[in-house]
Amino acid sequence: MAANSKSFPSAGCLRKRFNVSCLHACFVILAAPLWAQQEPSVSMKIDVVAWGDEISGLSFKSADKQSTITAHSFRYSAPVAYSGPLLMEIYRNDGGKSDIKQEPLSDDDKGHQIIPLTEADAETGPDDKTKAKQGLALELENRRKKNPSLVALASLPGSSCPRATVLLAPADGGTFTAYVIDDDPSKLPLGQLRVHNLSPYEILVRCNGTQSKELKTRESFIASSNRQQVVYELAYKLEEKWKMQENNIIPIGPNEQAQMIVLKSKNRYFLSTDGAGTGFLQIVTLLRGPTAR
Repeated sequence: MAANSKSFPSAGCLRKRFNVSCLHACFVILAAPLWAQQEPSVSMKIDVVAWGDEISGLSFKSADKQSTITAHSFRYSAPVAYSGPLLMEIYRNDGGKSDIKQEPLSDDDKGHQIIPLTEADAETGPDDKTKAKQGLALELENRRKKNPSLVALASLPGSSCPRATVLLAPADGGTFTAYVIDDDPSKLPLGQLRVHNLSPYEILVRCNGTQSKELKTRESFIASSNRQQVVYELAYKLEEKWKMQENNIIPIGPNEQAQMIVLKSKNRYFLSTDGAGTGFLQIVTLLRGPTAR
């Protein structure tokens, strides 16, 4: 993590305001294969969110068509109660059918799939075909031999966590890569903002004119609000040069959990009605108020 007081580029500033979805997160980095241990049971509320197009027919149990879950694009639906192993299985019981027309992934969206999510996955590069399946990906492949309706595995936080979010990114063969988000209120103080870099690029974020952080992919930091808002500037590094993207204001209530996710995607979620994009990088501002907790 770089030191504070980074200088921002002065040219090319793009001013935009983005819509707010209801979501808060603190991303969990998986360190060891939990499925290889004796797993305790956990009970918590789970929010399932789609990284991309809406996903219908999901369930935490095989062939359970009575309790189906729909993961909406980058936003919450109703949370679902879960009780079971730390390594949660996610099934798709509608055969992949959906009222939403699924479009092929763009190169930007595919780029997120090759970024390691676990230490085991990080041992191999994206071009190493002989070792491409490790960690959760390998475990998912093995379990799908017995039940093809299994589409994702998510390693949840410990039993002390009351709530978690699972962000599902499309992967090969109709499966999904699960990004686990720890929503324990102790991980993010109320009235403050957690900034996550989920883009493939290094970014530089300055909040309220003082806090300046350089974030590599999968890094995050917490910024304090000033008068119930965070004024931020965002730049990204491209070909070893910093380029300014935007500055904006995020209002944050004193009883809200808030986060800003920076990513790179050409999904329709980020397009205007005329098909125009929102900039080089995309921003999702996510909030969880008292009633949602």
